[in-house]
Amino acid sequence: MLKKLFKSTLVLLTVLFSVNTQAQVDPHFSQYYVYPQWLNPALTGVMDGDYRVAAIYRSQWTNIDNGFVSIGVAGEIATSKNLNFGVGLFQQSAGNGGYKYFTPYASVAYTGIKFGKQGTHHITIGINGGVINRRFDLSKFKYGNQYNPIVPGGFDPSILSNEVILNPSQTALDLGMGILYFDATPYKKSNAFVGFSVAHLTQPTDKFTSNSDARVPMRFTLHGGLRINLSERVSLTPNALYLKQGTAEEKMIGAYAQIKGGEGFDFLCGANYRFKDALVPFAGFYYKDFVLGLSYDANTSDLGRMAGATNSFELSLSFTGKTRRSLSDQPFICPRL
Repeated sequence: MLKKLFKSTLVLLTVLFSVNTQAQVDPHFSQYYVYPQWLNPALTGVMDGDYRVAAIYRSQWTNIDNGFVSIGVAGEIATSKNLNFGVGLFQQSAGNGGYKYFTPYASVAYTGIKFGKQGTHHITIGINGGVINRRFDLSKFKYGNQYNPIVPGGFDPSILSNEVILNPSQTALDLGMGILYFDATPYKKSNAFVGFSVAHLTQPTDKFTSNSDARVPMRFTLHGGLRINLSERVSLTPNALYLKQGTAEEKMIGAYAQIKGGEGFDFLCGANYRFKDALVPFAGFYYKDFVLGLSYDANTSDLGRMAGATNSFELSLSFTGKTRRSLSDQPFICPRL
């Protein structure tokens, strides 16, 4: 029972304490390019097609009071008018603690900035907007001071926890923006891409606790990579991510290989390393216009040593449709999976 209370408290502190200290990183995915509008709204519609739909599922720290489950669904449309549009839904649930994070949003990207001899160097600018809803089911919380050894099971709900959560549900407007450069020159040995975005420009209020000045801090994200064509059948894409939010930061580096198998089938494999947190192997495949990906976070942080195996996995699926736009016969160098 004490072990279960410890795990429940650990999940609660992960959610609440991060707000008060401003050491917070938003929920996100290891396969971050699968859900690009969260990463950078300038990526909206940057693809070899007319539209794209994607879904991703993440299960995290399941041994800590059932941990976290994150689900993202997104859709994008690319147009020939230098404007792309996208929508997305994201929800995260925190185990048995009754916490949910939900955000719907829409994004738009301007794609009319092109330069170079053939106009294959691109700069896109994007913005997104939506709402963030964060809520708790207080009836599901269990605290250490509610432990009573004479009660069957040990938990006594009649004992007051003395915890103060003034507003168990909060909804606030949220805005973000970003910029992206990528080299789409075909048949080059290598093509570079780099982007920068800022989320939570409005710094939404987060008044779960008695601290009425609590706000969600802005999130600054720098990402990029280099697609290297090793041969006609094999390419390698080293990539990196740096994220800073409040006093917290995340650094991630890695690479994935794409191996052409013929008949519309490509195999994907690689790995990323999130500093002081996890090693993330990845495998997947293209089949015609579908991409399926699977990754596994092998935890290397102090949390893993404190609470046992705290590994995570993600499953993603996306589809890119080509219908109306007149696309070039030359290969389009997409700066993401």
